[in-house]
Amino acid sequence: MRRRRVNTNPLNTSDEEAKPEYSSFVLFASENRVFAVCLAVRIVNALLIQTYFNPDEHWQALEVAHRMAFGYGHLTWEWKKGIRSYLHPMLFALLYKILALLHLDTPLVMIKAPRLLQSVFSAVGDLYLYKLSHVLFDGHVAKWALFCQWTNWFMFYCFNRTLSNSLETVLTLVGLYYWPCMRVSSGNVHSVSRKRGLVVAALACAIRPTSAITWLYVGLLELLVTRDRLRFIFLEVLPIGVLMLGFTCLLDRWMYDSWILVPLNFLKFNFLSSGGDYYGTHKWHWYFTSGFPVMLFTWIQFSFVGIMKYKHWKLSGLIVWVLALYSVLGHKEFRFVLPVLPVALIFSGYNLADTERADRKRKSALNVHSKWPSKTQFTVFFLLVTNIPMALYMSLVHQRGAEDVMNYLSKEAQNEKVKSILFLMPCHATPYYSTLHCNLPMRFLDCSPREDKELDESDRFLSDPVGFTSEIAKNGSLPSHVVLFSSEEILLRDLLISYSYKEVQQFFHAHFKVDRDLQASVSVYALTGQ
Repeated sequence: MRRRRVNTNPLNTSDEEAKPEYSSFVLFASENRVFAVCLAVRIVNALLIQTYFNPDEHWQALEVAHRMAFGYGHLTWEWKKGIRSYLHPMLFALLYKILALLHLDTPLVMIKAPRLLQSVFSAVGDLYLYKLSHVLFDGHVAKWALFCQWTNWFMFYCFNRTLSNSLETVLTLVGLYYWPCMRVSSGNVHSVSRKRGLVVAALACAIRPTSAITWLYVGLLELLVTRDRLRFIFLEVLPIGVLMLGFTCLLDRWMYDSWILVPLNFLKFNFLSSGGDYYGTHKWHWYFTSGFPVMLFTWIQFSFVGIMKYKHWKLSGLIVWVLALYSVLGHKEFRFVLPVLPVALIFSGYNLADTERADRKRKSALNVHSKWPSKTQFTVFFLLVTNIPMALYMSLVHQRGAEDVMNYLSKEAQNEKVKSILFLMPCHATPYYSTLHCNLPMRFLDCSPREDKELDESDRFLSDPVGFTSEIAKNGSLPSHVVLFSSEEILLRDLLISYSYKEVQQFFHAHFKVDRDLQASVSVYALTGQ
């Protein structure tokens, strides 16, 4: 009995046209090969990241993990108020423990190992972006979607960092692959797939409670299309959700030494009391007019055209949903909407695949071999020359002084040349014990949210650097090393010299300012006679 052949090519091209495009790319012949290539790309990506992006990469992940593994490290105010779960830092704490047991916890390894571990997670995210694109479109589109993800400047810059948003993005890609409602046709998807999607969604919410924004949308879609709604709610959503919540509560009970319901505390602080606004606010439309367009950069027109061509409104609707709900919050950051950036890049991949196939058809019909670049080649060249320099500059150059200074101090501390450190700069401007990896006294300027109207230490220092520093010098013992940005170093140079300090190192930091005065370099002053 002959079986009916199912057409799985949504671009309506013949098998003869599609086959050479895909099969000729040997690296994509199997999922194992795809993952191996993704892992190689992300390892190189991890080694190329040498700059400072967001404090949470260190202070809310590695710093906490270092304290869990080695018994010392700073916990910010969020951990004292119980609005963070220990689930994400636990991954890096296990890495640190393994390194310590193998006596590999040297300064260089402690700096590189966390991002190399993240590169494994990122490679999984790349693989599932490929698999999701494959089931939505075909292997040819999946190849182009992966190309888009690898070469988008912001994904290169941010995806391999140890932010909880990076792992949330990986889990979003994995979860979307398993949810039946995100497929064009969900009739032939096994019920086990949805359970896997629920587990991944629950894990993402445990790591970052705001991930519920994504999964609420997906869950509502599934509720609309599924035939077994009661089974979905009572035999799948509730049991899996309760089990994951129970697991994270037990973990946090162990670490906090008291019962803490992190999602509730997180909701109260960030949504009900707008506590995040303490760190700055943007206009409601920022994600639509500035944030997301900057992340997409020159890919934006290709994603938009891909959305218009394919009309997969469930997937494109997810992007709008996430941007819209995050727009309600006053405090906005690029990394908050990182999980939907790969979704937009999938549509770019569809657009590029469609363009390439149109080029092939045109050449085949005209039977000519032009010396001029095809539209696809020109497009790829344009995207590479606009994204790769940006990715390399942001990863290798912009704000690298914050990382370089701690790498230097770590080596000096290992050689017992550092006794104590004072950071006279905006709070959380550098990594901390997780990079230094030496238990010696350090102090930075506190910027915890205050219930009164008084300025915090960081703001007081920036408003009067000389007066604030003089007060510190009079009220306590002098540290062996002082770290500060060039914008304040100019003002404090004479004062530091008067206390017998001498500049011993200076590290380039940035060519342009971000949110304050230009912080062109980072200076290290050492107390003479040490």
